[in-house]
Amino acid sequence: MPASSSATRTVVVGSSFAGYTAALELRRLLGEQHEVVVLDPKPYFTFIPSLIWVPFGGREPGDVTFDLAPVYAKHGVRFINEAVTSVDPTAQVVHTSGEQELHYDKLLLATGPRLAFEEIPGLGPEEGYTASVCNLDHALDARNRWEAFLQNPGPVVVGTSQGGSCFGASYEFLLNTRYQLKKHGLLDRAPVTFVSSEPFLGHFGLGGVGGSQEKVEKYFDKLGIRGIANSSIKEVRDGEIELASGEVLPQSFSMIVPPFTGVDAVRGDGPLSNARGFIPVTDEYRHPDLPNVFAAGVGIALAPPEATAVPTGVPKTGYMSEHMAKIAALNIAADIQGGAHKEVSVDELGAICMLDAGNSGIVFKTDRVLSTKDAKAFTWAGPQGHWAKLAFEKYFMASRRRGLVRL
Repeated sequence: MPASSSATRTVVVGSSFAGYTAALELRRLLGEQHEVVVLDPKPYFTFIPSLIWVPFGGREPGDVTFDLAPVYAKHGVRFINEAVTSVDPTAQVVHTSGEQELHYDKLLLATGPRLAFEEIPGLGPEEGYTASVCNLDHALDARNRWEAFLQNPGPVVVGTSQGGSCFGASYEFLLNTRYQLKKHGLLDRAPVTFVSSEPFLGHFGLGGVGGSQEKVEKYFDKLGIRGIANSSIKEVRDGEIELASGEVLPQSFSMIVPPFTGVDAVRGDGPLSNARGFIPVTDEYRHPDLPNVFAAGVGIALAPPEATAVPTGVPKTGYMSEHMAKIAALNIAADIQGGAHKEVSVDELGAICMLDAGNSGIVFKTDRVLSTKDAKAFTWAGPQGHWAKLAFEKYFMASRRRGLVRL
């Protein structure tokens, strides 16, 4: 696309891993005459991987968040603490919850997912019977549920429902729950079951990573955890979860990752998204039909590497989201100011996942997300996995609090 000689405005919708990274990269790459605007209904960034510790009192909100406005102000990014309610790609305008109409020259959608609890009756913390750790408010609610559970313990169920894609979080929460049950002397009173839409344990929505199926199954056997893969949840009721198979699992405490869709502002009959509300992108992270629209992070459309009996999403980790954002930012800057564009498929990004288990952990790494059978991949487990996640958390928060997204 031809470079622009006049001032432009790029609007970034969302300020989690992808949006925060993209905004600061755009500010670094673009000349001062070009405006970068970020819209997000939350005034703070949340390090979502640490939310699995919040229910057990291992982290407080201030440990896993930082305010966005001061960082953006320091780096010359305009931050508007409002949600986007709709996007008009023809007029190139976004509408906000504060009734603003904001014109854009370039738009980068980094919204994250919508948590579709309503797709399964009784699911979720607000109108249902299950906890969630998908955002800070949910994690704090899960803390209240956990404290109540400790007063009246019983069976525990953890997992990811059909249509969900955040398998790492459910595995990690499972292992931390098991660690806490042992710590409180409750293993004999609180049997643990893991339910997942994955076709087999250790699939992770990727087809498995480095022999992960065998390793996860052995680890579950060692810990006395029952795993039910290839499962759908039919309904959640007070004290029990009914699977599509007809089996009913008793539960005194449960945490289930819900189905994901795209957010309301982009899903629907318009040209922005697919039927589930996810945004299609090219290898430039540009919309294939709307050249001024880009997307990165959990909100992009990404087909699974293979069909599964139960709908299983592909995880888009923070690591992947940041890399998508950097590529999208580079291509937006190239559109505006000239220069080389860059194409990198999602499969080339690879993935790293560190699963904490309380006092141990498991680390998975693959250099190809969607072609894991041909990938260079490895897994290892032990106390070093726990310490690796702690070290990464400290490094990440220290760097991002300062706006250092290139580290």
